[in-house]
Formats: sequence, structure tokens, C-alpha cells
Amino acid sequence: MKFATKAIHAGVEPDPSTGAIMTPIYQTSTYVQESPGKHKGYEYARGSNPTRTALQNALAALENGKHGICYASGLAATDAVLKLFKPGDEIIAPSDIYGGTYRLMKRIFEPLGLVFKFVDIDEVGEIGRLLSEKTRMVWLETPTNPLLKIIDIECITRVCKEHNILTCVDNTFASPYLQNPLDLGADIVMHSVTKYLGGHSDTVMGALITSDDELAAQLKFIQNASGAVPGPQDCFLVLRGIKTLHIRMQRHCENAGQVAVWLAAHPKVGKVYYPGLPDHPGHELAGKQMRGFGGVVSFELKDDSYEKAVRTMENLQVFALGESLGGVESLCTHPASMSHGGMPREERLKIGLKDTLIRLSVGIEDVEDILADLDQAIGID
Repeated sequence: MKFATKAIHAGVEPDPSTGAIMTPIYQTSTYVQESPGKHKGYEYARGSNPTRTALQNALAALENGKHGICYASGLAATDAVLKLFKPGDEIIAPSDIYGGTYRLMKRIFEPLGLVFKFVDIDEVGEIGRLLSEKTRMVWLETPTNPLLKIIDIECITRVCKEHNILTCVDNTFASPYLQNPLDLGADIVMHSVTKYLGGHSDTVMGALITSDDELAAQLKFIQNASGAVPGPQDCFLVLRGIKTLHIRMQRHCENAGQVAVWLAAHPKVGKVYYPGLPDHPGHELAGKQMRGFGGVVSFELKDDSYEKAVRTMENLQVFALGESLGGVESLCTHPASMSHGGMPREERLKIGLKDTLIRLSVGIEDVEDILADLDQAIGID
């Protein structure tokens, strides 16, 4: 199947008992067994649920993988990956990384003995010399959050395979519509399903997809043993959401591209971060490994005033000021205090994430209204 067909049909079948075309919400905590150990594939809802099974199969299909595993949030999915390792194991990650991932690594797993090496994006391109005998995984995020840097997935996974090192790619910003890391050699793909996959700002969820049977077995064990599973209502909402993923992503990309060009030409705007702009350092690579440039644009005002940046965000009307991204509505976020609030300020500044950076999740509204909103907000003195 091509992508649009998979988004609508993969992993789901009409309900066998009623013929319902939409997957039912199996709102149950347990399942009746005919005899001890004799059941219909389901025992207890923490371990599995038919609504969740349908979603997991659909997500695996969208990423061209064999196994999908859903979790209560994107960070719960990341937590499961990190539980694959033991004290002393080293994990390499970009320094420009989602603040919640950084916080989980540094404040939860580092005290438990895992070793994290956060490196500059340029160094990641020379991954071979960064690996050590203790390196067990390279965690990638591309495009990165919120500076939208692009990492060469195929290059890094090739080197890691030569050293028997796992790679996991956070594919949240791209979504399966724009990028499929498993096809580029990654071992695991992680999604904050909350974002583009759900697409309607009405659920929180995470997912892991892999084609490795052994890895899948380990991750499913962690899912069941740790219990960070999503409820069937949330699974139903995401099953509904992914049916329009391809259409939504097309509009997100179209609108974001126009917003980026408009911002780059605005006299009061300084730096614009968007891989679709020809002068973006990762533009050529993004064009090679992605099928579009995404719906997120970050920018700084020319005067670099924190007060002006705050006023701009406060005066936006079409854009709602809040955490998250990927919904049909346009959202504006202040990474320094929101998505990256858990990262020490000195670390943020070191990677170029200023207090004045504004991140836009460009929605699917009429682009003329989006641009008019930005124009009036940026123009306020």
C-alpha cells in the first residue's frame, strides 16, 4: 500500500462481531478465560488491549516496521528504551535535544548509572570517533527540537551497525509521512504520538516501532512490567487521527514553508530556523532523507529583546500560546520556559537556544490568517 492507503486501512479491520468499520473502544480491565491459561489472546488490559493492538499494528505499518508498542506518553516510550541498558553503559545524544528527554536522561537515569554524552550536531556527523567500548546506543532527534537541525540518519546508523551499537530516532517532528528512519537503518523509532500522529491536541501517548524481534520482545516486556500503557479511549482517538495524517502533514508543510519565507523577509525578524529555507545548513540533507520540511518554524526577533519576544507571543491571536505541537491549530511555544524548562540555562545557551527564541507549530488554518496574525504581533512595539 502507498502511504495514504496505509494511514486509512493498515492494522484495522471491521469488528468481527458487528461489522463496525471503526475499531471499538474495548473499555475493559480484564478478559474472561474459558479455563486457566485458555483465553482468546487477551488476559489483562495492562498487557494487551484489542484497541491498542490495532493502533500498534497501524503505527508499525506507517513506519515500515514489524512491531509497534504504545506507551502512556512519549517520555514513557523513551523511558522504556533507556531501561534496555545497565549501569556503565554509554549513550550518545545530540546536545540540541528535547528538554524532557534531556531531563529524563540527566536527572533520572544518570544517577542510576547510565552515562550520557551530549555532543554538538557537527560532531554527530563524525560519529565514529565519538564511540567508545562502553557505547551502547546513539539517540538521534531529527529535525531537532527546537533549533531544527538535521542529522544524517543513514550515515550514523551505518557506522553504528559496524560497531554493534543500537540507534533510536525520535521521529516526532517529521512523522512517518515525511521520514522513515527504519528504512535508513535505525533499530528503533520513537514518537510522541501526542503530536502529529494524534494531530488534534486531545490525547497524550508515545510509541516505539522496530523490526527487530528480540528488541520488540524486550520492549513489550518492559511495557507490561512497568505498566506505562495508554488507555483504549486514547488509542481510539489516535486511530482516528492517523487516518488524516497525510492530508494534515501536506498542509502543515505548505503553511510552514510560507511562514518561514515570510519571517525571513520581515525587517524585525532576525534568525529563522526552518530546514525548508535554502540557506539552512541542513537543507540539502533534509531534502534527501525527508519528503517535506515539516510544520515547525523557530525564529528570533532582530533586537533580541526578551520583553519584546514575550509581548509578541502574548499578542498572537490565531496562534495559541502553549506547550506541545502538531495539532491542527497553530501553537506558539517559548522553549526556554516550556519545552526546555528542565534544561539548565547555561546548557541551553551553549547550544544556541536563547531566551528569546520563539517556536511555532504552524497549523492547517488559512495561511493568510496565520501571516496576518504574525504581522500584527511582531509589529507591536
